[in-house]
Amino acid sequence: MRQKTSLSDAAVLTELGERLAHLRLHQNLTQAQLAREAGVSKRTLIRLEHGESSQLTNLIRVLRGLGVLGNLDAWIPPPLPSPIEHLRSRAKTRRRASPATRNRGRPATWTWGDESPRTGE
Repeated sequence: MRQKTSLSDAAVLTELGERLAHLRLHQNLTQAQLAREAGVSKRTLIRLEHGESSQLTNLIRVLRGLGVLGNLDAWIPPPLPSPIEHLRSRAKTRRRASPATRNRGRPATWTWGDESPRTGE
């Protein structure tokens, strides 16, 4: 869109409708086909493409029918964690691997005379 902040609501709806129509035509879909795929009436789709007001659920259905609902993150990005939350999550992440131990069960008991013969201890 052009300068988004200076456009009126009607201009934004018109731009959105033009983009929906362009995307539908790019996918070689008729209005009837897309309306059927989206689960809305053909008249509802026509209203959306002409920039007329409609229910938000109808727009969501049409976006899903066009296969672009996943692009919602480009419109409204998910919130980022605060710097404090980011530091807390880093503290919990594992930074080193532990060496593997042979005996996972009970540790072997030590008795007198088990010293290593090489060191003489």
